[in-house]
Amino acid sequence: MELGSPEFVAVHQLPPEDDIVLGEKRKYIKPGSRNDPKLDALQMCLIEWINTTLQHEHIVVRSLEQDLYDGLVLHHLLEKLGSLTLEVEKLAMTEMKQRLQLTVILETVDKCLKLEESELKWSVDAILKKDLLSTLHLLVAIAEHFQPELALPPNVKVETVSIERTSNGLRTENAVEFITKNREPEENSSKAEIFDELLKHAPEKLDAVKEVLLKFVNKHVGKLGLNVKDINTQFADGVILLLLIGQLQGYFLNLGEFFLNPSSSSEMIHNVNLAVELLMNDGLLDTPINPEDVVNQDVNATLLLLYCLFSKFKTKGK
Repeated sequence: MELGSPEFVAVHQLPPEDDIVLGEKRKYIKPGSRNDPKLDALQMCLIEWINTTLQHEHIVVRSLEQDLYDGLVLHHLLEKLGSLTLEVEKLAMTEMKQRLQLTVILETVDKCLKLEESELKWSVDAILKKDLLSTLHLLVAIAEHFQPELALPPNVKVETVSIERTSNGLRTENAVEFITKNREPEENSSKAEIFDELLKHAPEKLDAVKEVLLKFVNKHVGKLGLNVKDINTQFADGVILLLLIGQLQGYFLNLGEFFLNPSSSSEMIHNVNLAVELLMNDGLLDTPINPEDVVNQDVNATLLLLYCLFSKFKTKGK
């Protein structure tokens, strides 16, 4: 076992459909999170939205997991919201036809939302397997794109567990994942809103912002013998980010808590998730960030994390 890697644990009595093969990794909502009132409120809101949208189609959804997996409801929803015509069968009775139908539907969603493959939080397999987490991410994305005025419950997050079958058995990794953004009104704009406005209205200033943050970062990580030249790529594995947080906060991170030399995306996500938790626990981060966005080199997410540190420690060491 590598230093700092999550412990290999025995996971017994998995349902038959969760018979994970070697090298496969799946993510689930922890049972305790399923009872979160915020999650219940989000599901009720989405169900009411779907039923209201499709009331003239005589479609009634009672369960997001049980009623959306075959693609029928998603098909009608997209046609209604986007005035689209999808070349799929109205009724797909076999799993093969359901898979084909879902493939067309999700490709249409990805195209409408202009999402890259690395940004997707759902898949045909996950929806077919009635995966609630993937279904929620998909519906929230559709709602935010086609009906942004819909008042979804803000700041809904769940505890997740990722399970991967390796040659040494099943390995688990815990994380916190946000499903909806923080839309609660605040007296002052959040840091995320500041960056959103900057990129939207003054993209020409982005390079200047990067230069300021880069100078700030190197001033502090330089004491560790490190040098950052590319903000877009060098924070993707979370290592320099964690070392920077420790340097600024004045504490040493135990090497057993993170991967010093991450060799996979899951190890990178573990590192970034730890950094996000540290920033939120210390009150430096006021807006949810998906660690996968940083790993996928999303410049907005990376800059936001650095800006949170810069806002608090920009005068440190002067």
